[in-house]
Amino acid sequence: MSYKVTIIPGDGIGPEVTRAALTCVKALGVDIEWEERIAGKTSLDRGGQLLPPETIESIQANKVALKGPITTPIGKGFRSVNVLIRQSLDLYVCMRPVKSFNSPKALYPDIDLVIMRENTEDLYAGIEFPEKSSDTAKVIEAINSISEKKVRPASAVSIKPISRSASERIAKFAFEYALANQRKKVTCVHKANIMKYSDGLFLDSFLQVAKNYEGKVEYSDVIVDNLSMQLTQRPQHFDILVLPNLYGDIISDLGAGLVGGLGLAAGANIGDQIAVFEPTHGSAPKYTGQNKVNPIATILSAALMLKHLGEVKKSNLLEKAVAEVIKEGRCLTYDLKADRSDPTACGTQEIAQAIVEKINLLGE
Repeated sequence: MSYKVTIIPGDGIGPEVTRAALTCVKALGVDIEWEERIAGKTSLDRGGQLLPPETIESIQANKVALKGPITTPIGKGFRSVNVLIRQSLDLYVCMRPVKSFNSPKALYPDIDLVIMRENTEDLYAGIEFPEKSSDTAKVIEAINSISEKKVRPASAVSIKPISRSASERIAKFAFEYALANQRKKVTCVHKANIMKYSDGLFLDSFLQVAKNYEGKVEYSDVIVDNLSMQLTQRPQHFDILVLPNLYGDIISDLGAGLVGGLGLAAGANIGDQIAVFEPTHGSAPKYTGQNKVNPIATILSAALMLKHLGEVKKSNLLEKAVAEVIKEGRCLTYDLKADRSDPTACGTQEIAQAIVEKINLLGE
Protein backbone atom coordinates (compact mmCIF):
# COMPACT_ATOMS: atom_id res chain seq x y z
CA MET A 1 0.00 0.00 0.00
CA SER A 2 1.22 3.53 -0.73
CA TYR A 3 0.87 6.62 1.45
CA LYS A 4 1.27 10.35 1.07
CA VAL A 5 2.71 12.01 4.17
CA THR A 6 3.62 15.61 4.93
CA ILE A 7 7.23 16.03 6.05
CA ILE A 8 8.29 19.18 7.93
CA PRO A 9 12.09 19.06 8.43
CA GLY A 10 11.99 21.79 11.08
CA ASP A 11 14.70 24.11 12.37
CA GLY A 12 18.19 23.67 13.81
CA ILE A 13 18.97 19.95 13.92
CA GLY A 14 15.53 19.16 12.52
CA PRO A 15 16.62 18.47 8.92
CA GLU A 16 19.38 16.13 10.15
CA VAL A 17 17.19 14.01 12.43
CA THR A 18 14.31 13.85 9.96
CA ARG A 19 16.72 12.76 7.21
CA ALA A 20 17.92 9.98 9.50
CA ALA A 21 14.33 8.90 10.14
CA LEU A 22 13.49 8.88 6.43
CA THR A 23 16.57 6.74 5.78
CA CYS A 24 15.27 4.14 8.24
CA VAL A 25 11.71 4.22 6.86
CA LYS A 26 13.06 3.73 3.33
CA ALA A 27 14.99 0.66 4.51
CA LEU A 28 11.71 -0.87 5.68
CA GLY A 29 10.37 -0.77 2.14
CA VAL A 30 7.23 1.22 2.99
CA ASP A 31 5.92 3.07 -0.06
CA ILE A 32 5.60 6.70 1.10
CA GLU A 33 5.43 9.84 -1.01
CA TRP A 34 6.80 12.63 1.16
CA GLU A 35 5.32 16.10 0.61
CA GLU A 36 7.76 18.61 2.10
CA ARG A 37 6.49 21.76 3.80
CA ILE A 38 8.13 24.30 6.14
CA ALA A 39 7.20 26.11 9.34
CA GLY A 40 8.79 28.08 12.17
CA LYS A 41 12.09 29.95 11.87
CA THR A 42 12.89 28.34 8.54
CA SER A 43 9.70 29.75 7.08
CA LEU A 44 10.27 33.18 8.62
CA ASP A 45 13.84 33.32 7.32
CA ARG A 46 12.52 32.71 3.82
CA GLY A 47 10.18 35.68 4.17
CA GLY A 48 7.15 33.61 4.92
CA GLN A 49 4.77 33.11 7.80
CA LEU A 50 5.44 31.23 11.01
CA LEU A 51 2.92 28.58 10.01
CA PRO A 52 2.17 28.96 6.28
CA PRO A 53 -1.36 28.07 5.15
CA GLU A 54 0.04 25.59 2.63
CA THR A 55 1.69 23.65 5.46
CA ILE A 56 -1.57 23.27 7.36
CA GLU A 57 -3.41 22.49 4.10
CA SER A 58 -0.91 19.72 3.32
CA ILE A 59 -1.39 18.11 6.73
CA GLN A 60 -5.17 18.38 6.41
CA ALA A 61 -5.09 16.76 2.98
CA ASN A 62 -2.67 13.94 3.84
CA LYS A 63 -4.01 13.36 7.38
CA VAL A 64 -0.52 12.36 8.57
CA ALA A 65 2.71 14.32 9.06
CA LEU A 66 6.20 13.71 10.39
CA LYS A 67 7.75 16.86 11.84
CA GLY A 68 11.20 17.79 13.06
CA PRO A 69 11.70 20.14 16.03
CA ILE A 70 10.91 23.83 15.51
CA THR A 71 12.61 26.78 17.21
CA THR A 72 10.52 28.85 19.64
CA PRO A 73 12.02 31.91 21.42
CA ILE A 74 11.57 31.91 25.20
CA GLY A 75 9.59 34.66 26.91
CA LYS A 76 9.00 36.92 23.93
CA GLY A 77 8.03 36.96 20.29
CA PHE A 78 5.76 34.38 18.70
CA ARG A 79 4.14 31.53 20.55
CA SER A 80 5.10 27.91 19.99
CA VAL A 81 4.46 26.67 16.47
CA ASN A 82 4.05 23.20 17.94
CA VAL A 83 1.15 24.39 20.09
CA LEU A 84 -0.31 26.31 17.14
CA ILE A 85 -0.29 23.20 14.94
CA ARG A 86 -1.91 21.08 17.65
CA GLN A 87 -4.63 23.63 18.33
CA SER A 88 -5.25 24.47 14.65
CA LEU A 89 -5.79 20.79 13.80
CA ASP A 90 -7.48 19.84 17.10
CA LEU A 91 -4.83 17.24 17.86
CA TYR A 92 -6.10 16.72 21.36
CA VAL A 93 -3.86 13.79 22.34
CA CYS A 94 -0.14 14.17 22.85
CA MET A 95 1.09 10.60 23.23
CA ARG A 96 4.64 10.09 24.46
CA PRO A 97 5.92 6.57 25.13
CA VAL A 98 8.55 6.21 27.85
CA LYS A 99 10.59 3.04 27.34
CA SER A 100 14.04 1.96 28.50
CA PHE A 101 15.15 0.45 25.14
CA ASN A 102 18.23 -1.14 26.72
CA SER A 103 19.73 2.33 27.07
CA PRO A 104 22.93 2.38 29.12
CA LYS A 105 21.74 5.70 30.57
CA ALA A 106 18.32 4.37 31.69
CA LEU A 107 17.81 4.49 35.45
CA TYR A 108 15.71 1.31 35.32
CA PRO A 109 15.92 -1.46 32.69
CA ASP A 110 12.21 -2.25 32.46
CA ILE A 111 10.33 1.06 32.12
CA ASP A 112 7.47 0.85 29.64
CA LEU A 113 4.73 3.43 30.13
CA VAL A 114 2.77 5.83 27.93
CA ILE A 115 1.99 9.47 28.68
CA MET A 116 -1.33 10.78 27.32
CA ARG A 117 -1.28 14.56 27.58
CA GLU A 118 -4.38 16.64 26.85
CA ASN A 119 -3.19 18.95 24.10
CA THR A 120 -5.68 21.79 23.66
CA GLU A 121 -6.49 23.39 27.01
CA ASP A 122 -4.99 24.23 30.40
CA LEU A 123 -2.40 27.01 30.72
CA TYR A 124 -1.17 26.24 27.19
CA ALA A 125 -4.44 27.52 25.74
CA GLY A 126 -2.60 30.83 25.32
CA ILE A 127 -5.16 33.01 27.09
CA GLU A 128 -2.75 35.49 28.64
CA PHE A 129 -2.74 39.15 29.60
CA PRO A 130 0.52 41.09 29.98
CA GLU A 131 1.55 43.21 32.93
CA LYS A 132 0.17 46.78 33.03
CA SER A 133 -2.04 46.59 29.93
CA SER A 134 -5.53 48.11 29.97
CA ASP A 135 -7.09 44.73 29.16
CA THR A 136 -5.21 43.12 32.03
CA ALA A 137 -6.46 45.80 34.39
CA LYS A 138 -10.02 45.00 33.31
CA VAL A 139 -9.47 41.28 33.86
CA ILE A 140 -7.98 41.87 37.31
CA GLU A 141 -10.81 44.21 38.25
CA ALA A 142 -13.41 41.68 37.13
CA ILE A 143 -11.75 38.86 39.07
CA ASN A 144 -11.35 40.95 42.22
CA SER A 145 -15.01 41.97 42.08
CA ILE A 146 -16.25 38.37 42.33
CA SER A 147 -13.45 36.45 44.04
CA GLU A 148 -12.45 36.30 47.69
CA LYS A 149 -8.90 35.72 46.49
CA LYS A 150 -7.47 38.92 45.04
CA VAL A 151 -5.04 39.43 42.17
CA ARG A 152 -2.32 41.99 42.83
CA PRO A 153 -2.26 45.10 40.63
CA ALA A 154 0.32 45.08 37.82
CA SER A 155 0.17 41.28 37.58
CA ALA A 156 0.41 39.31 34.37
CA VAL A 157 -2.47 36.84 34.12
CA SER A 158 -2.81 33.44 32.47
CA ILE A 159 -6.13 31.62 32.30
CA LYS A 160 -6.36 27.85 32.87
CA PRO A 161 -9.46 26.51 31.07
CA ILE A 162 -10.40 22.86 31.63
CA SER A 163 -13.60 21.61 29.98
CA ARG A 164 -15.52 18.41 30.59
CA SER A 165 -15.73 17.60 26.87
CA ALA A 166 -11.95 17.83 26.32
CA SER A 167 -11.23 15.94 29.56
CA GLU A 168 -13.63 13.14 28.68
CA ARG A 169 -12.26 12.60 25.19
CA ILE A 170 -8.63 12.32 26.33
CA ALA A 171 -9.72 9.85 29.02
CA LYS A 172 -11.70 7.81 26.50
CA PHE A 173 -8.74 7.77 24.10
CA ALA A 174 -6.48 6.46 26.89
CA PHE A 175 -8.85 3.64 27.83
CA GLU A 176 -9.43 2.65 24.21
CA TYR A 177 -5.66 2.66 23.63
CA ALA A 178 -5.24 0.43 26.67
CA LEU A 179 -7.72 -2.10 25.29
CA ALA A 180 -6.21 -2.04 21.80
CA ASN A 181 -2.63 -2.43 23.04
CA GLN A 182 -3.06 -4.87 25.93
CA ARG A 183 -2.30 -2.24 28.53
CA LYS A 184 -3.60 -2.97 32.01
CA LYS A 185 -3.90 0.30 33.92
CA VAL A 186 -4.79 3.95 33.29
CA THR A 187 -3.90 6.59 35.90
CA CYS A 188 -5.27 10.13 35.99
CA VAL A 189 -2.72 12.73 37.10
CA HIS A 190 -3.99 15.95 38.66
CA LYS A 191 -3.72 18.57 41.41
CA ALA A 192 -7.39 18.48 42.39
CA ASN A 193 -6.55 18.80 46.07
CA ILE A 194 -5.61 22.45 45.40
CA MET A 195 -7.25 23.37 42.08
CA LYS A 196 -10.60 21.91 43.01
CA TYR A 197 -12.55 23.34 40.07
CA SER A 198 -10.21 23.00 37.07
CA ASP A 199 -8.23 19.90 38.01
CA GLY A 200 -11.24 18.72 39.95
CA LEU A 201 -13.26 18.73 36.72
CA PHE A 202 -10.47 16.87 34.90
CA LEU A 203 -10.45 14.17 37.57
CA ASP A 204 -14.25 13.89 37.75
CA SER A 205 -14.47 13.59 33.95
CA PHE A 206 -11.87 10.82 34.02
CA LEU A 207 -13.73 8.91 36.72
CA GLN A 208 -17.01 9.18 34.83
CA VAL A 209 -15.39 7.75 31.69
CA ALA A 210 -13.62 5.06 33.71
CA LYS A 211 -16.98 3.60 34.79
CA ASN A 212 -17.49 2.41 31.21
CA TYR A 213 -14.31 0.32 31.43
CA GLU A 214 -14.73 -1.32 34.83
CA GLY A 215 -13.68 -4.95 34.67
CA LYS A 216 -11.74 -4.30 31.46
CA VAL A 217 -9.00 -1.85 32.47
CA GLU A 218 -7.76 -1.01 35.95
CA TYR A 219 -7.76 2.69 36.81
CA SER A 220 -6.54 5.02 39.54
CA ASP A 221 -5.55 8.63 40.15
CA VAL A 222 -2.51 10.34 41.64
CA ILE A 223 -1.55 13.91 42.56
CA VAL A 224 1.11 15.21 40.19
CA ASP A 225 3.78 16.03 42.78
CA ASN A 226 3.36 12.60 44.34
CA LEU A 227 3.64 11.06 40.87
CA SER A 228 6.96 12.84 40.33
CA MET A 229 8.36 11.18 43.42
CA GLN A 230 6.90 7.76 42.58
CA LEU A 231 8.24 7.80 39.03
CA THR A 232 11.78 8.19 40.32
CA GLN A 233 11.35 5.29 42.73
CA ARG A 234 9.04 2.80 41.00
CA PRO A 235 8.12 3.76 37.44
CA GLN A 236 7.16 0.13 36.79
CA HIS A 237 4.04 0.76 38.90
CA PHE A 238 2.52 2.86 36.10
CA ASP A 239 1.27 1.96 32.66
CA ILE A 240 -0.73 4.77 30.99
CA LEU A 241 -0.77 8.26 32.50
CA VAL A 242 -3.48 10.78 31.54
CA LEU A 243 -2.62 14.40 32.34
CA PRO A 244 -3.70 17.99 31.67
CA ASN A 245 -1.51 19.88 29.25
CA LEU A 246 1.11 21.51 31.49
CA TYR A 247 1.68 18.51 33.76
CA GLY A 248 1.93 16.29 30.70
CA ASP A 249 4.69 18.41 29.24
CA ILE A 250 6.72 18.40 32.45
CA ILE A 251 6.21 14.71 33.26
CA SER A 252 7.20 13.81 29.70
CA ASP A 253 10.64 15.29 30.28
CA LEU A 254 10.90 13.55 33.64
CA GLY A 255 10.08 10.30 31.88
CA ALA A 256 12.70 10.98 29.22
CA GLY A 257 15.27 11.49 31.95
CA LEU A 258 14.41 8.10 33.42
CA VAL A 259 15.12 6.23 30.19
CA GLY A 260 18.24 8.04 28.98
CA GLY A 261 17.29 11.49 27.77
CA LEU A 262 15.25 13.37 25.20
CA GLY A 263 17.13 11.65 22.41
CA LEU A 264 14.89 8.63 23.00
CA ALA A 265 11.63 10.55 23.52
CA ALA A 266 9.21 10.05 20.64
CA GLY A 267 5.88 11.82 20.33
CA ALA A 268 2.55 11.70 18.52
CA ASN A 269 -0.16 14.38 18.33
CA ILE A 270 -3.44 12.73 17.45
CA GLY A 271 -6.93 13.95 16.64
CA ASP A 272 -10.02 12.24 15.31
CA GLN A 273 -8.86 12.54 11.68
CA ILE A 274 -5.27 13.84 11.66
CA ALA A 275 -1.99 12.88 13.35
CA VAL A 276 1.38 14.65 13.50
CA PHE A 277 4.44 12.76 14.74
CA GLU A 278 7.48 14.53 16.18
CA PRO A 279 10.35 14.10 18.67
CA THR A 280 9.84 15.59 22.12
CA HIS A 281 13.15 17.49 22.11
CA GLY A 282 13.84 20.96 20.76
CA SER A 283 15.75 22.19 17.72
CA ALA A 284 19.16 22.53 19.48
CA PRO A 285 20.45 25.19 17.03
CA LYS A 286 23.97 25.14 18.48
CA TYR A 287 24.41 21.61 17.07
CA THR A 288 23.12 22.44 13.60
CA GLY A 289 25.13 20.78 10.84
CA GLN A 290 27.48 18.95 13.20
CA ASN A 291 26.12 15.42 12.55
CA LYS A 292 26.22 14.92 16.31
CA VAL A 293 22.76 14.70 17.83
CA ASN A 294 20.74 11.59 18.53
CA PRO A 295 18.06 10.98 15.86
CA ILE A 296 16.38 8.08 17.66
CA ALA A 297 13.51 10.17 19.06
CA THR A 298 12.57 11.12 15.50
CA ILE A 299 13.10 7.57 14.25
CA LEU A 300 10.83 6.22 16.99
CA SER A 301 8.30 8.93 16.13
CA ALA A 302 8.37 7.54 12.59
CA ALA A 303 7.72 4.09 14.07
CA LEU A 304 4.64 5.49 15.82
CA MET A 305 3.58 6.98 12.48
CA LEU A 306 3.91 3.62 10.73
CA LYS A 307 1.79 1.95 13.38
CA HIS A 308 -0.84 4.67 12.94
CA LEU A 309 -0.83 3.97 9.18
CA GLY A 310 -1.49 0.29 9.88
CA GLU A 311 2.06 -0.84 9.12
CA VAL A 312 2.34 -2.59 12.48
CA LYS A 313 4.94 -5.19 11.46
CA LYS A 314 7.18 -2.54 9.93
CA SER A 315 6.76 -0.35 13.00
CA ASN A 316 7.69 -3.23 15.31
CA LEU A 317 10.70 -4.07 13.14
CA LEU A 318 11.96 -0.49 13.31
CA GLU A 319 11.50 -0.34 17.07
CA LYS A 320 13.27 -3.68 17.50
CA ALA A 321 16.16 -2.53 15.30
CA VAL A 322 16.56 0.58 17.46
CA ALA A 323 16.53 -1.50 20.64
CA GLU A 324 19.13 -3.91 19.23
CA VAL A 325 21.49 -1.11 18.18
CA ILE A 326 21.27 0.48 21.62
CA LYS A 327 21.75 -2.87 23.38
CA GLU A 328 24.73 -3.75 21.20
CA GLY A 329 26.36 -0.44 22.13
CA ARG A 330 28.73 -0.44 19.15
CA CYS A 331 27.36 2.76 17.63
CA LEU A 332 25.86 5.25 20.07
CA THR A 333 25.61 9.03 19.91
CA TYR A 334 27.38 11.08 22.56
CA ASP A 335 24.28 11.51 24.77
CA LEU A 336 24.01 7.74 25.27
CA LYS A 337 27.67 7.36 26.23
CA ALA A 338 28.78 7.20 29.86
CA ASP A 339 31.17 10.02 29.02
CA ARG A 340 29.54 12.61 26.75
CA SER A 341 33.02 13.52 25.46
CA ASP A 342 33.73 9.95 24.37
CA PRO A 343 35.58 10.24 21.02
CA THR A 344 34.10 6.90 19.86
CA ALA A 345 30.57 8.33 19.77
CA CYS A 346 28.73 7.89 16.48
CA GLY A 347 27.16 10.73 14.54
CA THR A 348 23.55 11.28 13.56
CA GLN A 349 23.71 9.60 10.16
CA GLU A 350 26.04 6.83 11.38
CA ILE A 351 23.61 5.59 14.01
CA ALA A 352 20.80 5.79 11.46
CA GLN A 353 22.88 3.58 9.16
CA ALA A 354 23.50 1.14 12.03
CA ILE A 355 19.74 0.90 12.50
CA VAL A 356 19.29 0.32 8.76
CA GLU A 357 21.81 -2.53 8.91
CA LYS A 358 19.93 -4.02 11.83
CA ILE A 359 16.63 -3.70 9.93
CA ASN A 360 18.15 -5.63 7.04
CA LEU A 361 19.47 -8.31 9.37
CA LEU A 362 16.28 -8.73 11.39
CA GLY A 363 14.09 -8.60 8.30
CA GLU A 364 15.83 -11.53 6.59
